[in-house]
Amino acid sequence: MNYSAADAFLSAPAPSYELHEREPLLPFVSDKYLSLILTIVIYWAVGIFFHIIDTFDLLPTYRIHPPAEVSSRNKVTVPEVVRDVVVQQIIQTITGIILTYNDPPDYVGMEARDIWVLAHKLPFLPLPIVSFLYYYGFSTMKIIAAFFVLDTWQYFLHRAMHNYKYLYRTFHSRHHRLYVPYAFGALYNHPFEGLLMDTLGAGLAFKLCGLTIRESLIFFSFSTLKTVDDHCGYALPFDPLQVIFQNNAAYHDIHHQQFGIKTNFSQPFFIVWDKWLGTQYKGNRTGRDSSVMDKSEVEKKQK
Repeated sequence: MNYSAADAFLSAPAPSYELHEREPLLPFVSDKYLSLILTIVIYWAVGIFFHIIDTFDLLPTYRIHPPAEVSSRNKVTVPEVVRDVVVQQIIQTITGIILTYNDPPDYVGMEARDIWVLAHKLPFLPLPIVSFLYYYGFSTMKIIAAFFVLDTWQYFLHRAMHNYKYLYRTFHSRHHRLYVPYAFGALYNHPFEGLLMDTLGAGLAFKLCGLTIRESLIFFSFSTLKTVDDHCGYALPFDPLQVIFQNNAAYHDIHHQQFGIKTNFSQPFFIVWDKWLGTQYKGNRTGRDSSVMDKSEVEKKQK
């Protein structure tokens, strides 16, 4: 839109509008249920992708642990992991349906009027910037806020699971049977812990931040992708998730080791709570299992 058109738009009366339901991304399923389906599809698609890499040893240089440790150090079998993950995803899906049952659909049709109102509230911004904020900027800020809410919820619950012996022994110790994490074991948890920490945490972030159905689809899908990547067992310098976020596979792997189990509680996005409350691992890692490598060590090995 050029300047004259923008001036004409702003000087005209507020545009009229007619609301109607947003068309779903796919014609055969609503966005509400698509968000629940996508989390499962993404989880297993990415998990199987890394499992293929593991099976054929396609990226040996970037492994955090050698393959033999998966069987020698882990205290749970693959079938048991798959079983418990499926149980958690069933609980997650049922809970998601309940939490969103009475949510109204997303409506569209008022975009021009909303932009007109916003432009008059922010007269110092050019109309193209106002339009960008309306369509993308505010949604991005809401989703990032949901990241922080989820991180906050999970940090304090996760830390409590380690600080109170009953909680650890009864619930969280199950997840730590995976000393050597792998991608599709990301949601290997006690069902109650999975419901409390992951499912209800994401639902709380969704509600508190006022995400629309389309925004929640992005939030839930990205959260799932990030969680699986954090447990993939590879420090990948070309993985954008591991480059952008300090809270990555190498960071979380420290928490799964005996030398770091009381540190690095933050998950799945940022590490601010670990920094603010002094629980970020600060050791030099010299006394640990020599097979455990962080991202910097993998890069040094490449050189």
